[in-house]
Amino acid sequence: MRNPNYAFLAFAALMVFASCNSGKNKGGSLPNDGQLHGVSAGVRSNLKKPVGMVYVPQGTFHMGPSDEDPAYAFSARNRSVSISGFWMDATEVTNAEYRQFVYWVRDSTVARKLNKVKADANGIEGVDWAAMKKFRWDDPKNIEELANTNLILAPEDRIFGKKELDVKELKYHSEIHDLKENAKRENENKPRSKFIIKKDVPIYPDTLVWVRDFSYSYNEPMTKRYFSHPAFDNYPVVGVNWKQATAFCEWRTHYLNSFLESKKRVTESDFRLPTEAQWEYAARGGRSQSMFPWGGPYLRNKKGCLMANFKPGRGNYPEDGGFYTVRADAYWPNDFGLYCMSGNVAEWTSSIFYEGRNNFQHDMNPDVRWNAKDDDPPLMKRKIIRGGSWKDVGYYLQTGTSTYEYQDSAKSYIGFRSVIDLPAAGGRR
Repeated sequence: MRNPNYAFLAFAALMVFASCNSGKNKGGSLPNDGQLHGVSAGVRSNLKKPVGMVYVPQGTFHMGPSDEDPAYAFSARNRSVSISGFWMDATEVTNAEYRQFVYWVRDSTVARKLNKVKADANGIEGVDWAAMKKFRWDDPKNIEELANTNLILAPEDRIFGKKELDVKELKYHSEIHDLKENAKRENENKPRSKFIIKKDVPIYPDTLVWVRDFSYSYNEPMTKRYFSHPAFDNYPVVGVNWKQATAFCEWRTHYLNSFLESKKRVTESDFRLPTEAQWEYAARGGRSQSMFPWGGPYLRNKKGCLMANFKPGRGNYPEDGGFYTVRADAYWPNDFGLYCMSGNVAEWTSSIFYEGRNNFQHDMNPDVRWNAKDDDPPLMKRKIIRGGSWKDVGYYLQTGTSTYEYQDSAKSYIGFRSVIDLPAAGGRR
């Protein structure tokens, strides 16, 4: 029995050939001379450079500790690894950028609640964004209309009766194709539907992490203002767990490709979290054996200035210029143009944390992932975080130091940045 996926691809290829046989190819018509000339996959996307991203060129580096292993854990042995080129956010995803995601989910959720939807050319029902542009959140009539839905806090949850949005109801509908599972030989004859994972992910950051993470410490102002106040727009978003960070990357892909499709241009590769190897390669900035992104073995430069936002000494938090987090573009970037690869906030990667992972990973784009389900044991939900944060000591700032957090946990010191696989000139063909 043939794989239905292969049958679909063959049919799609046949349709492309049929539609392009009399069309253009590389600037001219295909001659009907019985010779092989090739058929273009489509028009150019002309996506020259993803906004806010820098290109990390392909290369080889020594992955793992650049200094002694004080715990003698041997969980990250030094070895040679090759990485293909990719684009990476120059900074950690900021509050302003993540807020765009939150507002998109909020508006699309409201649109469906108020039946502001329409079908596209393919008959697929979606949000009527033209109608939503007229929706005003400062109009009492609109809020009163929403009060009849579950999007507004119940009367007993309101303070002084104020009708506010219940952020727990903001959920992004995720649909992904598990390619690794689909590629297994025992799954060859199964339909693609068996490998499509659908779920709704609550996406609003957990602002209570500032209080929850530190016992007997006064951090209420950060809980109330960090994500909502414009003063923190360009600071890295925190309180986002691994599943929310992954949902953001999926939405970013959908957001870009929907625009490209509307302009009849070729859609692009997926935004995603970097693998552990990609993150370390990018953090080193081309310096294979250096302990930190800036190269030297020290946390200060020759003038005595600290090079990152972390916990210096015995806890002189403001010595580096920031008490909690700082702007995502603070300090000098590394040689690839990436800011705060050490310190500020630790960053999620796509890789599962497993102590023996370095013993069997490939030396070409190493990657160990596990799509943990909610009922999986906690051991399977550990995801690698890298870079150290504003509350960590210098050891965790080393480019070769890895640790983990559980994928459904949010912290006031963990953020993320996205990567995308495109040619060096962006999407331009």
